[in-house]
Amino acid sequence: MKDMKEYIRTGRLMPAMTFNEKVWALTSRIPAGTVTTYGELARALKTSGCRAVGNALRRNPYAPQVPCHRVVGSDGNLTGYAGGLAAKRRMLQREGVVFYGSKVSVKHIHRFSCG
Repeated sequence: MKDMKEYIRTGRLMPAMTFNEKVWALTSRIPAGTVTTYGELARALKTSGCRAVGNALRRNPYAPQVPCHRVVGSDGNLTGYAGGLAAKRRMLQREGVVFYGSKVSVKHIHRFSCG
């Protein structure tokens, strides 16, 4: 049987996972060059806990394999990142994410299918 880290890195949700582990697993599914929002992650987990999602990402022990830098605010604003917002912006730009001023384009937001 694979260990939990492998499930998280491959984005596979397992019933035995904690909430944080589920957040990290879903985050690992976000393709390079795209972003998602805290709200989108919360919806995929069938919770309204956007702040809980943010707290889980703040504790992400699997970065950069679990790309928490690809999660932004619902309006496209860059929000918390351990390496600082300037670093988050550089990482996203290197991946091809489009910015409009200080915000990312959320026109092509990554949506999750968890069914």
